Amino acid sequence: MSDCLDLGLLPCELDGGVAARAAIGLLVLATDQTMEYEFRRLLPLDGIGLYAARLFNDADITPETLRAIRDRIAPATELILPGLDLDVVGFGCTSATMTLGEDVVFAEIRKARPGIRCTTPITAALAAFEAFGARRIGVVTPYAKPVNDIVRRFLEDKGIEVAAFGSFEKLDDREAARISPKSIADGIAAMAEKADLDAVFISCTSLRLADKAAEIEAATGLPVTASDHALAWHCLRLAGVGDVIPGVGRLFELPAPM
Repeated sequence: MSDCLDLGLLPCELDGGVAARAAIGLLVLATDQTMEYEFRRLLPLDGIGLYAARLFNDADITPETLRAIRDRIAPATELILPGLDLDVVGFGCTSATMTLGEDVVFAEIRKARPGIRCTTPITAALAAFEAFGARRIGVVTPYAKPVNDIVRRFLEDKGIEVAAFGSFEKLDDREAARISPKSIADGIAAMAEKADLDAVFISCTSLRLADKAAEIEAATGLPVTASDHALAWHCLRLAGVGDVIPGVGRLFELPAPM
C-alpha cells in the first residue's frame, strides 16, 4: 500500500454558488454564433449564473422555419438545470417570437417551467423603448423581405412607429453572424442622419452590438439596443438585478418599466 494520508470526511459549508444573486436560463438557437459572446460581455457580474441550452433550428431564416421552432422550445427549456430554481428564462430568437407571438413562446417555456418569469428579444426591446421614452424607432435587420414584413407589422401592431427600416438581406443565419460591427454601426449612422428617430433597434440575436453600443450612441446622439443587448438587460431586471453596467450603452443604466 502507498503511504497516503487519509483525511476522511472534510468539513465544508455551502454558499449561494455561482448564481447567488440570480439564475438566468437562456434558450439559444443551434446556429447562433453570437448570443453567448454578447451575454458574457453584457453580464460581467459576480453572483449572476447564466445557463444556456441549444434548440435545433434551420439555418435558412423563413416564416416556415421560424414556425417550426415552436415545438422545440419546451424540450430545450427542460434541459436547463432540471430540479433547480431559475429566476428568469430568455428565449433567443427575435423573428421566431414575432412569427409565433410572445404568448405562444411564453406558454411553451412554462410547460417546462410553470410560472417562470420569461422574456424574448422583442419583449425586451419593447421594454427598452419604453425605458428610453422612444416611439419613433429605426430598425436594422439581416432578414429577407418576408421576415422583414413580419418584423415591421409586429412592431406597428404594438404601437411602435417604424420611422426607418434597413436590412442586410441575409437568408442564412450563419452569414448574419458574420456581419461586421462596423457595417452595423455604419447602417445605424446612415439611418440616424436621414430620419428623425428616438432610438434604433437592431433585430436578430446573430448581430453584434455590445462592443459598439456606447460608441454608436456617442456618435449619433441616439439610444441604441439590439436583440441580445435588450434581452440581457431585461433578464437582469426581471431577475431583480438593478446594477448599472458601465460602457455598454444607456440601456444598462436604466430600470425596466413595471
